[in-house]
Amino acid sequence: MSVTEHDRTAAGSETAWDTALAQLDEVAEMMGLAPGVHEILRSPKRALIVSVPFRMDDGSTRVYEGYRVHHNVTRGPAKGGIRYHPDVGLDEVKALAMWMTWKCAIAGIPFGGAKGGIAVDPRQHSRSELERMTRRFASEILPLIGPERDIPAPDMNTDEEIMSWIMDTYSMNSGYSVPGVVTGKPVAIGGSRGRSGATSRGVMYMVFAMMRSLGLGIEEISVAIQGYGKVGGFLAQLLHDAGCRVVAISDVEGGLYRERGLDPEAINRHKREAGTVVGAPDCDAITNAELLELDCDVLIPAAVEGVITVKNADRVRARVICEAANGPITFEADKILNERGVYVVPDILANSGGVTVSYFEWVQDIQAYFWSEEEVNDRLRMIMERAFDDVSSFAEEKNLTLRQAAQWIGVGRVSEAHLTRGLFP
Repeated sequence: MSVTEHDRTAAGSETAWDTALAQLDEVAEMMGLAPGVHEILRSPKRALIVSVPFRMDDGSTRVYEGYRVHHNVTRGPAKGGIRYHPDVGLDEVKALAMWMTWKCAIAGIPFGGAKGGIAVDPRQHSRSELERMTRRFASEILPLIGPERDIPAPDMNTDEEIMSWIMDTYSMNSGYSVPGVVTGKPVAIGGSRGRSGATSRGVMYMVFAMMRSLGLGIEEISVAIQGYGKVGGFLAQLLHDAGCRVVAISDVEGGLYRERGLDPEAINRHKREAGTVVGAPDCDAITNAELLELDCDVLIPAAVEGVITVKNADRVRARVICEAANGPITFEADKILNERGVYVVPDILANSGGVTVSYFEWVQDIQAYFWSEEEVNDRLRMIMERAFDDVSSFAEEKNLTLRQAAQWIGVGRVSEAHLTRGLFP
């Protein structure tokens, strides 16, 4: 069987792993990737499935399943987030780890791709239960993690507090403090200034770069953001402050629309009181599905993967889609959007701000020398803009989409590292 053939689900739906493999297979054929390297890159280097038992507040025991996947470590230690969500599974984590490999290579960061998580709804647990669960999970993945091996970071439903528990668990087992084992942790224990909003800020830089390439001013554009969590919420504020008209936002409960623009500060106040953006005053209610189909200049999916598929791609009216989430557009939907002339700034380029500042944090921890927030933001902007210029120039040179160009660059750099190092033994 050809390496470009891979299984699809019986129903014909496209999973995140299907999308990741299809993207790799397409660019491997286009660039004439060596078959041996192609085979290596199609499979994660290692995948660990662990049982995570922990004690509940009432004294009973609960057990969840956890995962940690290293896709590739040829260019450096594995790097990737840890997410807590009921739908976390091995195939999803494998896809996210693969995308992280390309993301690091495109940004020029000396890391490989990793990802991890627990299949859990964190809303169903107290803070003390989450701490015991996190520490047990950290102890189960200890053989894989470490500042020279694998450096986790926050992802969906995890935060700097959870990173501090992982760092402390690792340090207790080492016998001394090891701040470099995770990134995205509090500044008090070796975190970096500017890390918490880095993904949002990086997406903003990508939106600005894309608008400049299309000859549009920032004040001229309307933006819709699906997902109002750590990334989407801060991004809405950044874009609003920069002069963009943010016309729609949403969270898991539903969304809001206001043609003349929303006020993120007012929405944040409402969300703190109500726990959701739904019901904020002076706004029209819309669904998440309706938000994706709004007539706007820029659509930013910032929630979960697979929200734009063959079922709704032909109804997307945005001129530009900037992927703040990982894998929000399926492989087949991407083709439909390209045929319709929709510009897509791919996730492996657009949302790499988080891993870029995670790299800065890791460097600062190793050197025990820390930078100002201004230095962090300036260096982030430089790397993001350089990556966009590399990808857009290559896309124009080869007549590719931005995703194909980004994949080509990322896969090419990892492939070069493999061929340079050779195959052991």
